[in-house]
This record gives sequence, C-alpha cells and structure tokens, in this order.
Amino acid sequence: MRDNDLNYRGLVEVADLIRTRAVSATEVTEAMLRRIDEIDDTYTSYVHVCSEHALNSAALADVEISNGICKGPLHGVPLAVKDLCFTTFAPTTWGTKIYSDFTPEYQSTVVSRMLGVGAVILGKLSMTEGAYTSHHPEIPAPTNPWGHNLWVGSSSTGSAVATAAGMSYGALGTDTGGSIRFPSATCGLTGIKPTWGRVSRHGVFPLADTLDHVGPMARSAQDCAAILQAIAGWDANDPTSIDCPVQDYMAEVGRSVRGMKIGIDRSYAFSTADGEVVEALEGAIGIFKDLGARIVDVTFPDFEELVAKWIMMCSVETAVAHEETYPRRANEYGSELAQLIDEGRSTSGIDVARGTRLRRAFCGALATMFGDIDCMLIPTMPVPIPTLEKMGEYGEDPSVLNGILRYTAPFNFSGSPTITLPNGFDARGLPLSMQLVAPHLREDTLVRVGHAYQTMSDWHRRIPKELAFSNGA
Repeated sequence: MRDNDLNYRGLVEVADLIRTRAVSATEVTEAMLRRIDEIDDTYTSYVHVCSEHALNSAALADVEISNGICKGPLHGVPLAVKDLCFTTFAPTTWGTKIYSDFTPEYQSTVVSRMLGVGAVILGKLSMTEGAYTSHHPEIPAPTNPWGHNLWVGSSSTGSAVATAAGMSYGALGTDTGGSIRFPSATCGLTGIKPTWGRVSRHGVFPLADTLDHVGPMARSAQDCAAILQAIAGWDANDPTSIDCPVQDYMAEVGRSVRGMKIGIDRSYAFSTADGEVVEALEGAIGIFKDLGARIVDVTFPDFEELVAKWIMMCSVETAVAHEETYPRRANEYGSELAQLIDEGRSTSGIDVARGTRLRRAFCGALATMFGDIDCMLIPTMPVPIPTLEKMGEYGEDPSVLNGILRYTAPFNFSGSPTITLPNGFDARGLPLSMQLVAPHLREDTLVRVGHAYQTMSDWHRRIPKELAFSNGA
C-alpha cells in the first residue's frame, strides 16, 4: 500500500487494516517515519523521533497479531506524545532548555498504558515552554499546516501539527486553559479534554496541577475515543485520579442522539463571537436538530471575573512547579514563562483565597445547570484562526488572553470534560471549531454526540491544501 494511501486514514481504520493483516504495523510505521523525514523540517512538530523504538514496537505488534493476539484499536498504530510525558526511551524536555538532556527513569502512566495496548510511539512532540503560552526563544515553533502565518494555539502545538500533517494518527496533549482545544481548533482536529482526574497525570510535567488535563487529539471523535479508552482510569501513582469504572467509549460510536438535550446559552455563545463563528455554530445546531436532539436554552453561570483570575491562579501553581529551578536558573527561561512565575511568587494568599472562592461558586452553579441537559454547545474560540502577528500580543496583554480563554478556561476551573470538533470553514478556507461540554465523567456522551455530528459532516476529513497536493489528493 502506498504511503499516500495511508497518511490520512483514520486511526481506527488503520487499526482494522493492521488487525486484518491488509497491511503490517511495520509498513505503516515505516510510512509515517518517511513522512516525518520528508516534511517535518518544514513543520518542526517533533523534537525527538524515536525510529528504532517505534520499529521494534511495530515488529512486536506484527508478531502478536499474526499469533491471534489483539490488544485493541491502538495495537500497531503509530501515535506520538507531547514532550512533557515521561519516557525512558527518549528525553522529556518540557519545551525548556533546562531539561534538554533529561531522560526519566520511569514512564508516565499514560505512555505505559499506550504501550501496554500495543501502540507504536513515533516520538516526542514540540510544545510551548513549560506548557505556557510561547515557545522557548531558542526552540523552533511548529508551523500550522493550514498556513505558515497562522497561530497554532498553545501549548500542544506539535501534537496538533503532526496529526494534521499526516505524521501521526493521533497524539496526546495537555490542557490547562485550552491547550488541547486551541491547537485542535487551529489545525482542524478533534480533541478531548477529559474530566480532571479521569486520566492520570503521573509522570507528566505540570503547568498548574489543579487545572491540568491530559487527553487525546486526533482526526475524529471515534479516533479520540480509542486513545481515551486506553489511557483513562484510576492510577495508584496519582492520588488525584478518580477511582470509578471507565465507560466503553467505543461502544458509544454509532448510538443515536435522538431525544438527547443539548443546552445553549446564546448570550454566552454568541454575544462576543465573530459572525463566521456564530454562523458555523448555528449550522451545527441545525444538524443536531436533524439528528433528533433537543436544543434547550440554558443560563451559563457568571464566569468573567473567574476567567480574569486565570493567569493569577495558574501563576501560583506554576511557581510551585518550577521552584527547584526558578529563580536559581532564571536566565535559562524565556521571558513569558519567567513573567508568569514571578507573578506567582508575588501573589498573596488572600488573592488566591478569593480566586478559590469564585472557583467553587462557579463549579456549583455549573453542576446545577448540567442537571437539566446532557451537554452544552459553545464555540472553541471567539474568532476564526488568528494570524501569528495578531497573537503576538497573547502573552503580553491580559485582555487578549482573557478574550481567547472565554470558552476554554471555565472548564479547566470546573474540571468538566469537553470535545472540540471542526464545524465549518471561514471565508479564507480555514477551519472553524466548536465545543461540546458535559457533566463530570460523561466523556461517553461527548463521544456519542461528537461522532453523530461527524456522520453528518465532513469537516474533520478536510486536509490542508498544501498537504492534500503533496499527498496526491
């Protein structure tokens, strides 16, 4: 099978080809490694390509599959992980210079679980410094396949670019204020931010412990479900992980959404959103109605004051995460991460207590709102994909950051699960995006509703023009 026939297949589709031995895991892995070698000099999505480890994993998968052993939909499938997930077979740099030579002595739980179900790890993916807003000034930032002048989001930038450019079938990202959702939106992908505690953070470098989530990024809700199925669940090494059964997410694929209640607060969703964002969301509402879902008006809790405190709340936890190296090695930090840590170190306990009180009140009000609906529909970003020039103010002007966090940060504070889905294209021919948000531990609902939407649309199958041409499309 030609490389061009493989690069943009879905994860689950490729898994079926490998399972039925229409193609071997080794052949698929070699095709992906060639793809990385051919184009990643342009996109710089990988910081470490683990060719030998990947080929050894693929060879083992082929032997197991030939002997009738099937470990599930990740078996033999090439994936990649954000470079804050500990790996013993490659350095884990956290997007920093300080940890450029750090190779952990143990795997993160999420990597161990992926390897345990036979996934092939192609390598470690580039990310912003310390998972905050900007890349370290000495480390090249990944380039958006939809346009070299476009923002890629932050901080799971390499995870999005590698998947969107056909250099992985999916990836792990992390999200503290939108870092699974922004890159998914800007690269035309699907991403799931699970409930806080649903996926272990053991062996994952933090940005802010109580806001951080680990989750999958791929091309469809079904593909994300396959990855989430492997990594979700209680972990004795992470005392914040949730000890309750993991739903069968793959079983939700194909289930009807008829009669399900999807909430929308039009003031929250539409009042500050660009017209193209609103139009795409209205189109999605029409599709959900056609699918038999009920659209229900809801009132979203007050959130503006809480979101305005995201930088402050994040900064305090970030300062704790870096206390071994900052300020002792402050000269090795980029300016934006250093500024965040400085703010955290100077923030008073009274300010933190005020933020915590707001957070608790918001979480209680949100839980009450979810008592009447299955999930809520909102945009991912208030605007179409910004240019790099526009987002140059991202780490410098708090008002810009607060604006872009409007639809994402509330659900880091609450720990609510979300799924990000492509839902249209703007006048420039660039992807638009929306989110579904559900009550805690209802990732099954998100997969079910997200997949139903994707059976009625093809936005998630679109390929950047430059790469569609190079892929022979």
